[in-house]
Amino acid sequence: MTVETGGKIDPMHQFLIEPVFGRHWIVGGYDLSFTNSALWMAITLIVFWAFMLMGMKGDLVPTRRQAAVESMTGFVKNMLTSNIGPEGTKFLPYVFSLFMFILIANILGLMPLGVVPGWHPFTITSHLTVTGVLAIISFSIVLIVGFGRHGFGFFKLFVPHGTPLAMAPLIFVVELMSFLVRPFSLGLRLFVAMTAGHILLKVLAEFVVTGLNAGAGYAAIVSLPSMALMIGITLLELLVAAIQAYVFALLTSVYLNDAVNLH
Repeated sequence: MTVETGGKIDPMHQFLIEPVFGRHWIVGGYDLSFTNSALWMAITLIVFWAFMLMGMKGDLVPTRRQAAVESMTGFVKNMLTSNIGPEGTKFLPYVFSLFMFILIANILGLMPLGVVPGWHPFTITSHLTVTGVLAIISFSIVLIVGFGRHGFGFFKLFVPHGTPLAMAPLIFVVELMSFLVRPFSLGLRLFVAMTAGHILLKVLAEFVVTGLNAGAGYAAIVSLPSMALMIGITLLELLVAAIQAYVFALLTSVYLNDAVNLH
């Protein structure tokens, strides 16, 4: 769905959270409406569940579907073991689910469903509330693992081995602040990457529509190049969708390594 304001496309409308059924459900002063954000989270989980069902057959000779699931789990498992070591396999269910959820959500938000009247894809990872919650969950697991495994010895993480005693207080504060910033940078990185790409695509869509409405000459000069650029950027955004899911999972595994191995 493309919204126009004063004859121009509003590139920010795609991020607006709205009730799916057209009206708000207010219960006890709280808005309990089923929104487009919640709908696309549910769709993401359904797609993830369907994908996992393909790999649960356990055939002796894997089918292509089963091989696809096994290759994805193997990819995440290798990432964990290379960053954490053999103990990294303990975190495979969480990190794999995190990686797949972000990847599927990113890709679904790029689907060209807007050509169907009444349909408009919603990218849940373009909202800081979603990416922030995912980052906080990962950060909380890091804290739980760190303190559960090392107790107060976890604070050794903030004083690198070999630090001069006189510099230890300053280094401790700097390392602690760097550690506490991690969930913000983790969630902000994904949010910014997905939001910026979708805004750019909407701006180019405005050029295409404006050129077509202005006549054949403007269409040839403005619309056609903009459409070609949109196709190229869409392909780039698909790559960004995969890279951002990988980076989020990778950084989570790196932070878990700090909690497990204190380095």
